[in-house]
Amino acid sequence: MKILILAEKPSVAREIARVMGSHNKNKSYIEGPKYVVTWALGHLVGLAEPEDYDSKLGSWALEDLPILPESMKLKVLRESSHQFKAVQQLMRRPDIGELIVATDAAREGELLARWIIDMVKWKKPFQRLWISSQTDKAIKDGFASLKPGSQYERLYQSARCRAEADWMIGLNVTRALTCKFGSPLSAGRVQTPTLGMIMQREKEILSFRSEEYSQLRVNLGKFEALWRGSNGDSRIFDAAKAKELQDKLAGKSGRISSLKKSEKSVPHPLAYDLTELQRDANRLLGFSAKMTSNVLQRLYEQHKLVTYPRTDSRYLTSDMADTLKERLSAVAIGPYAPLARPLLRGQLPLSKRVVDDSKVTDHHAIIPTEQVVMLNALSNEERKLYDLIVRRFISLFYGPARFDQVAVTVEAAGETLSAKGTTIKDAGWRAVYDGQSMEDEENDDSAEDKDTLLPELRQGETVEIKQCRIQTGRTSPPKRYTEAALLTQMEKHGLGTPATRADIIEKLVSSDTIDRQGNLLHPTGKGKQLIELAPSDLRTPELTARWEADLERIARGQGKADPFLKSIRDMARELVSGVKNSEATYVPHNVSASHCPDCGTRMLEKKTKRGTLLTCPNEDCGYRRSGEQQLSNRRCPQCHKKMVLKEGKAGKYVQCLPCGLTETLNKDSTHMNKREQQRLVSQFSKQQEPLGTSLGDLLKAAMEKKKD
Repeated sequence: MKILILAEKPSVAREIARVMGSHNKNKSYIEGPKYVVTWALGHLVGLAEPEDYDSKLGSWALEDLPILPESMKLKVLRESSHQFKAVQQLMRRPDIGELIVATDAAREGELLARWIIDMVKWKKPFQRLWISSQTDKAIKDGFASLKPGSQYERLYQSARCRAEADWMIGLNVTRALTCKFGSPLSAGRVQTPTLGMIMQREKEILSFRSEEYSQLRVNLGKFEALWRGSNGDSRIFDAAKAKELQDKLAGKSGRISSLKKSEKSVPHPLAYDLTELQRDANRLLGFSAKMTSNVLQRLYEQHKLVTYPRTDSRYLTSDMADTLKERLSAVAIGPYAPLARPLLRGQLPLSKRVVDDSKVTDHHAIIPTEQVVMLNALSNEERKLYDLIVRRFISLFYGPARFDQVAVTVEAAGETLSAKGTTIKDAGWRAVYDGQSMEDEENDDSAEDKDTLLPELRQGETVEIKQCRIQTGRTSPPKRYTEAALLTQMEKHGLGTPATRADIIEKLVSSDTIDRQGNLLHPTGKGKQLIELAPSDLRTPELTARWEADLERIARGQGKADPFLKSIRDMARELVSGVKNSEATYVPHNVSASHCPDCGTRMLEKKTKRGTLLTCPNEDCGYRRSGEQQLSNRRCPQCHKKMVLKEGKAGKYVQCLPCGLTETLNKDSTHMNKREQQRLVSQFSKQQEPLGTSLGDLLKAAMEKKKD
């Protein structure tokens, strides 16, 4: 009897087949003497659509909502049905006696495998391969310690509940909003509260009223200090008071009343989980969260240089301790060699900030594998992201950054002046980053005095005020979210998982509810209206975070699936009822100046990856065309500039925008009709005023004049 191995992707299946000795390649599987390896192409089976329960539900109608099947059905997904049939045939082969699930070791990977098992009605034993990297060693070790499939039953139930909850809430509320307000409006248990946080920040920005303030900067000869009030604030919101203080302090002397010197120690940052890596990649490299996920997946799956990406843990497990030097040795090349090689000479310091079994659930933190890296084989984006991971990994074994901090307080004319200074004693882990702090500078824009280099000072020393100047500024509104800041808030409120947060942000962008402007996220006109139209319970993160916590309890065996799904059904009924009874209105924010050539309705402008798209909102029409100016290969016979390709009721034509010359195109071809060209040019030329004598006529007249 042979054993069937089900991987998630063909690339992973090929690596497992190679390592496990299966070399006979077929279209949908790879066979060997002991193992037959196949793959799932992602999800092959999904939840049935409403029309699969009742054909009339294929059309969206408000009166049909909510749609809440008592028992959720599964269906084979049409786009990958050919692969499902192949997997089904393999599972029904009489010589296949056992199944090994080798899909991604996570909630979603467990779900897609179990749905296939349920759909095929597999009754034979199955085991689970649970690995955190794709190296040969990891695959062999994983097969040497397979787990019973039943051990992951709770994880599957959690994944099933998540999928069914998203179906019931997202589908019903989206259909209700779309039908009620006559425009495609999408809502969901994670995307709507995420949009709500962006909109709440927008309201804070719009309601903010900037104020002018002053600060007094005092030159004390050896150093500069800043005036502070009794509450410790250096800002003065009364210009007259600032001038009064300036006059009071000018030319006075003061005394150093306090001189505090303390040693500060900053430990190395924790290893990366997916969300933290996405934050740093956005903040330092300008990567979107989705881009980071895609690049990281290639480093994991294609290059085998990093461990499992979709993790929420920032710690390692004790059984990994013996592998850490091997991993350091693998990365000790190029710019990392002088940083990693000294660590290999002695015993690695493994504190609780590095190894802590109690803080690792399904997967440990993202670190390099034992695979030796070839840096020139990586793309520019892969190289940059790998650099972040390697430097963070190396920094785990460096000591804390230590520095002396000096705080000086000066009393002068009854007022308090202060200054701060810092002296680095030991760069510690910051040496891995060339001295950079790697701390989030998101809010590091205050007008407070920055740490400066201070001279040797003594408590009680007298100082003279050489100059006292007023520096003005204005209070700033809260910053709009970057993806890094939004990911932080999503994690803080328990919205989504490390694996889904990037997709949620991309969904908000693609549905035209938020817009990327540089590195900042702005709500669109559609998003501003949608958050007001969506049910109030979905707008804030508390409810969704509670659901996510319930799912986690189900995965740990501390909760049950049935009560959770019952509460979701009740919630769906309430949310749909709220939308049905709403008296709000929706006005499309993206109405263009163009009219539909078929029905005359004003078209809507929609941004896509390929540019602007103009669509007719009339459901009976459905006309659409590109909103961008598409240049043709035809050049204007007058000004020789490229003509713009357009389409009207009579078909396609080209037009020169500077000259106004218009030419039709053949109905069966994009090439021009030459005879039609000549006729139009001739006609156009006659309509123009004479531009003067041609060059030939001028030469002829010149020759005749010369003869005379």
